[in-house]
Amino acid sequence: MVVKSLEEYIEKAAVLVEALPYIQSFRNKTVVIKYGGSTMGEGPDGDTVLKDIVFMESVGMRPVVVHGGGPAIDRRLKKKGIKTRRVNGLRITDEAVMEVVEETLFGEVNAGIVKQINQLGGRAVGVSARDAGVLKHFADTPDGPVDIGFVGEVESVDPAPLLRLVETDAIPVVAPIGKGEAGAAYNVNADTAAGEVAAALQAEKLVFLTDVTGIMRDQNDPASLLSTVHVDELHGLIDDGIVSGGMIPKVRACAHGVQAGVHKTHVIDGRIPHSMLLEFFTDEGVGTQIVQ
Repeated sequence: MVVKSLEEYIEKAAVLVEALPYIQSFRNKTVVIKYGGSTMGEGPDGDTVLKDIVFMESVGMRPVVVHGGGPAIDRRLKKKGIKTRRVNGLRITDEAVMEVVEETLFGEVNAGIVKQINQLGGRAVGVSARDAGVLKHFADTPDGPVDIGFVGEVESVDPAPLLRLVETDAIPVVAPIGKGEAGAAYNVNADTAAGEVAAALQAEKLVFLTDVTGIMRDQNDPASLLSTVHVDELHGLIDDGIVSGGMIPKVRACAHGVQAGVHKTHVIDGRIPHSMLLEFFTDEGVGTQIVQ
């Protein structure tokens, strides 16, 4: 048994005191968290990200989780013998694929996140954006001559179902499945969905948990991390190739959120234990913040 010294306990107390003004400033403020990819934990007690989300709710913040689930969808499609096809990063989603997407995102991934949060002492509620009407009225995304099927772009967001949940101290966990004009389910990019939800809720913060340190001028040099980026700089960073690949929809969602009224947006490394708490509740912070 390791016995901690008095100095170690004093250090812990000092950390709590440092966090106090931040906790006070974020009380009753909505924070939208895009959770997915390699930052998702599968342990029976939940990973540190979900523990941090429960902590945030416990100190008076109002977290809303929007999750992805691409790897889980790929696994289930492979199991069913359905080939995964993509065009410019977008999954070609016919009716059979859409059925797998919906049952995986809501029935497997969403349910698993809700279960873990509840096991950690939170009160999470799973929301299918299609059923709750949170994301609605989708238009097919054209890609030249290629029909990519049930893939949509957000035209409007109804935040009322999520507001009702957060006002009762519940943590909404949103599966990004949209509803088309005819009521059909649509596959939605989770980064885009998170940005639209944050804008509709006028969130204090929008956070993207990624598997990179943040936005870096040189991907091989951690010292080149950009701690703050202004919205008007983003187009140049994309054009110069500094922001590329899967980071593009994230920073575009950040830009949309800020321009639509979200106070601050963040891209942080979800692999770092308690990275969100470090970003929110310490003087130094981690990752990149994108501001107006």
